[in-house]
Amino acid sequence: MSPRLILLNGPPAVGKSTLAGRYADEHPPALALDIDRVRALIGGWRDDPSGAGLPARELAIAAARAHFQAGHDVVIPQLLGRWEFLDRLEALAQEAGASFHEIVLWDSKDEILRRFAERPPRPEHPDATPAEVAALYDRLEALLETRSRAHVVPVSAGRVDDAYRAFLSRLD
Repeated sequence: MSPRLILLNGPPAVGKSTLAGRYADEHPPALALDIDRVRALIGGWRDDPSGAGLPARELAIAAARAHFQAGHDVVIPQLLGRWEFLDRLEALAQEAGASFHEIVLWDSKDEILRRFAERPPRPEHPDATPAEVAALYDRLEALLETRSRAHVVPVSAGRVDDAYRAFLSRLD
């Protein structure tokens, strides 16, 4: 079986990192490759988060490529509201002989804003505001209209097992 590149897209606080970590734990030696955490490893990233995002994505591409060469899955939990990096990930999968799975975890905007307000602050997103989360949600919603091969997985707060089973079913 060829390796998989699984993109877990979705708005903030929807459960991307949780499901990516669970997938990696249950499918060793899959790599849960969180680009926001990679970005946080780059010195001075807080002064220029966007500028640090570009090298973080390059590092993620290199890490994914290396993991594919070893024949292993890579799951990337990342909000991507623009098509450019999505296309780059899909091209990487094709180049590496990996299958590409674009999964979008989804809930209502009101529910996402509630979850975001209730979760502890994340070091990778120290200054995120509810208005920014709402704007990201809207951008992703608009992008979804153009991504016919993306599989949308509805999620509900507190229903991690259900979300995980639904996510796995989209990989078959």
